[in-house]
This record gives sequence, structure tokens and C-alpha cells, in this order.
Amino acid sequence: MDQQILTETLREFRPVEIPPQGRRGAAIVIPVGVRQGEPVVCLTKRSTSLRSHPGQYAFPGGRIDSGETAVEAAVRELSEELGVRVTPAQVLGRLDDFATKSGYVMSPFVVWIGDEVEAIHPNPGEVAEVYLVTLDEIDVDPLFVSDPAVAEPIVQWPFRGALVHAPTAAVLHQFREVVLRGRHTRVAHFGQPVFAWK
Repeated sequence: MDQQILTETLREFRPVEIPPQGRRGAAIVIPVGVRQGEPVVCLTKRSTSLRSHPGQYAFPGGRIDSGETAVEAAVRELSEELGVRVTPAQVLGRLDDFATKSGYVMSPFVVWIGDEVEAIHPNPGEVAEVYLVTLDEIDVDPLFVSDPAVAEPIVQWPFRGALVHAPTAAVLHQFREVVLRGRHTRVAHFGQPVFAWK
């Protein structure tokens, strides 16, 4: 998978946007780079010192500031969290919005960072670790669990002996379905574990 194929694949996808309805807007980035000739996706583990979602797996991202577009927020957050500077032209497409239980509408953008993956310099105040995830690792079937407190099935993504939970797991699953499998699968209906609601 190179930049052109990724661009063409995302161009065929029609993302669903969710109206805020009192929720705050947030932009997240699915950074796709190249390491030793192989495509990788950058996933992070959030710093344990953060007030919200400490220690959880996540993509770079955050709140959309006043006067800022979602794409501008995505570009800014990538720079602030991973030290990778890109232009809006490197935003190749987007996936479906996802409404989180913590009060955000999350808009995921797929961003091509290419060889800049080697220059990642994470902000230790926000990022505890950066994982360069291969496409083979992404191309796995998710798990679904139930919880009496959650009406919907909760999606989990197996990763290196651990489990990544929604909303990050939902975004990863849709990336796999849309980009790797060519299936325009929706994920906004998936549940989130109670610990991710805050």
C-alpha cells in the first residue's frame, strides 16, 4: 500500500459525519508512514499523567479549537504529539465520525507521513509510547464483548498480547475494513467500555 493507492481507496469511501448536538468536536490522526520499505500505522499509548484517558491506546488528536477546521486541528495535533509536521495536502481522507461517551464527536483523518516516521519525536507530556503497527497486525478480526451497563456490543482489537478498546478499536477496525479489505463497514454503533466514558 503506497500513498496513491491509499488516496484512491479513501476517495471511494463516503464518510458519515455526526452533528455535534451539544458535544465537542475533536480530530484524530491515523498517521501512515513507511519503515524499511513497509507501510506502518502509528499508534500511541497516552501518558499516565494526563487527566483524561491516561495510559490508554489512542491515535494522536484532540479538541478542535475555536476558529479551527477539523483538518487544521488534525495537522496541529500530529505536530504537538509526535513532532511530525505535515501540510493539509497530506491528509488523504477521513473515516466515519464517532460519538464518544466522554462527550466528543471524533473525526478521524488518514494522514500520509511517509519517511517522517523515522523522525517521530513524541511529546512526553502526552505520549508514553509510539507503536509502528504493520498492516498484518491491523488485519485481524476484532473481538466483541458484552457488558450489562452497555447496550451495544463492545469492540476490542487484539494487539501484541493486549486489547485496544473503542473508540480507538472502532477506528482501527474501520481502517482495516475500508483500506485493507475494501469493505465500507460502519462502526459508529459499537459500544465503549465504561472506563472510557470519562
